[in-house]
Amino acid sequence: MGNEQVRELPATTTVPGGSVGGASVPATVHRLLLARTEGVWDLLTGRPVSLYATSVLRIGYGLLYLVFLLREFPHRYEIWGPGSPWTPALAAQLFDQTGWWSFLLLSDSRAYFELCYVLALLTSALFMLGWRTRATSVLFAAVVVSFHARAIFMTDGGDNLLLLMALYLVLTACGRRWSLDARRKRIKAARTDGARTRSVVAEDLRAARRTLVTVVHNCGVLVIAAQVCFLYGSAGLYKVQGSFWDDGTALHYVLNLELFQPWPELSHAMDRYPLAMAVVGYLTVLTQVAFPFVLFGRLKYPVLAVLLGMHVAIAVVLGLPLFSGTMIVADAVFLPDRFYTFLPHLLRRSASRGNVPAPGQGTGLGSVPQQGGHPDGREEYRPVSRPASGHAGPPPSGPTVAQ
Repeated sequence: MGNEQVRELPATTTVPGGSVGGASVPATVHRLLLARTEGVWDLLTGRPVSLYATSVLRIGYGLLYLVFLLREFPHRYEIWGPGSPWTPALAAQLFDQTGWWSFLLLSDSRAYFELCYVLALLTSALFMLGWRTRATSVLFAAVVVSFHARAIFMTDGGDNLLLLMALYLVLTACGRRWSLDARRKRIKAARTDGARTRSVVAEDLRAARRTLVTVVHNCGVLVIAAQVCFLYGSAGLYKVQGSFWDDGTALHYVLNLELFQPWPELSHAMDRYPLAMAVVGYLTVLTQVAFPFVLFGRLKYPVLAVLLGMHVAIAVVLGLPLFSGTMIVADAVFLPDRFYTFLPHLLRRSASRGNVPAPGQGTGLGSVPQQGGHPDGREEYRPVSRPASGHAGPPPSGPTVAQ
């Protein structure tokens, strides 16, 4: 009621109650503030945003952690098991200081640890596939937290961001797209065909639940985006303060660290071009500092491409695949849903172009496509067979070339 009365006032009228710091606010400014507030509220409650992006995060992080656990399977007992140099007693002392928790410390039995490891592999796979995502997202977060806290000094640090993202994904509806849950929902909707009738109270409860899920999901996406922006911005500003990044020699020292030389010949070959390494270092700092400021324009796409190349180089040259994969997946949250919906169409077009049959091959002898059909699938495509004798049969029903 009050909002309608404010809108009826002329532009030059002031609102007695609409004041900031004791000063009256013009009605136009007040209406602008109301419109902004309503716009933010509609953005939070109107519809869930970035459903495809959060699904990509779910698939990416589930696959990354599954591959990570499989890669470390031969060394699992030395990293997280009772025989680890970072003993359960040391981990318990650290938990007293940090407040962390790990279900791996509930028992020092090797059989219990093997069971936990198998359940962690299964949870990562189910989370990646999107099976009962609400429950498996919580289990996946518990797995990542427990394994990370158990041996916090034994991994390469790439699981730090993965830990945060696993916690944030619990808030999101990351199983709405490209998941077993979405497939099951489509099958169920096709069977019921919307014929189910519900009471008014049940419909109100469902609407309230949808609104709550939408708000929590959108807030989770916002927190994920803010986390990535903070990470890039703080990393860039931290580099600016370093003298090695200032004079362009930082990558020279990084390439000569034996701890980060999985391919020493490659590192030494890159180090032979100091000018190029200096340019790459300056570009890295500039991209990271500028990242939070280019998200609302088209400039973010080349910046994301530069960051993708940077992370691929880190994975190959420095031997940090988990860290690079975690960052690449996190960057996917900034791509709009229309990009992901266009990808299948683009892949189909590329596949159709790559499978163009040679003259006289592919369609079979005596078979021609129906006139007016489209092989991309936008119209039904049915081959029309000609008689084997070579006589032309009845003309097709579609328009001919002469027409």
